[in-house]
Amino acid sequence: MLIPKELKYTKDHEWVNAEGDIATEGITDYAQGELSDVVYVEFPAVGTKVEKGKAIGTIEAVKTVVDLYAGVSGEIVEINSLIETEPSVVNHSPYQDGWMVKIKMSNPEELNELLSPEEYKKLMDEGD
Repeated sequence: MLIPKELKYTKDHEWVNAEGDIATEGITDYAQGELSDVVYVEFPAVGTKVEKGKAIGTIEAVKTVVDLYAGVSGEIVEINSLIETEPSVVNHSPYQDGWMVKIKMSNPEELNELLSPEEYKKLMDEGD
């Protein structure tokens, strides 16, 4: 299971990478593995205001449908259009090409509430 050191994580298995006031978010390698083959992702519209910890979309896989939660609060400024036409990219490249949304953060301090790679690994080792 890949847990890149430069990212922050949520207990709901999303990753967040902040550059300036823009946070790129996707699901972790663990999450894509648990879901199996991703077949569809429902995104929020660009311009949607989101709140940290609240559902912002859904991920449909062969096995199940799960919510996608916002890792930080703010406004959706971009969605990954590649996933709309090729949802399997989430399974093959969850940390690079399979990112989900970009959020202009309204409260960058929320990044401090996210899990470090070590904390996320410990969560996984404890069985979720």
